[in-house]
Amino acid sequence: MATPTKLNTLCSLLMASLFAYSASVQLNDSDWYFWFSLYGGACVVNLVNWAISSKAIKHVAEGALWLGIFLFIRVIAESTLVDGVSGFWSLDLSERVIREKIGSGLVIISMILQLTASSLEAPPHKQQSKFPRYVEYGMAILVGFSYGLPFVFFVVQKGELKF
Repeated sequence: MATPTKLNTLCSLLMASLFAYSASVQLNDSDWYFWFSLYGGACVVNLVNWAISSKAIKHVAEGALWLGIFLFIRVIAESTLVDGVSGFWSLDLSERVIREKIGSGLVIISMILQLTASSLEAPPHKQQSKFPRYVEYGMAILVGFSYGLPFVFFVVQKGELKF
């Protein structure tokens, strides 16, 4: 495995904390077992994948990826076909289906980046190699979006933040 950078390690830990929080607030849902499994698996992968790369972690990441894709499609179908709540690109976090769509999308992107990072191998002539920039910056962009969107929606857009 390529040597993780400090930025990638920090981003993985931030995403793990976000997914841990997301898993903890799912227990009052009617379909909590889907969402708790999704966020719990994503939390574990982000928490340990930067330090250890093993087949077990890779299987958890693949499982979380496929569960995320399934739930993303389910939420899109529910929001557009059944409820007619919003469009595909809506970011209105006051709606449950939008939060679920964004959450499953974040897990999908995170698992793709983690699986890409874990599949990178050091070249034979070097002991260790660095992560490609697209993995490192992809995680940074993902962290910025996942922490920035709620801040903008709940603080800035609601007019509570005054300069």
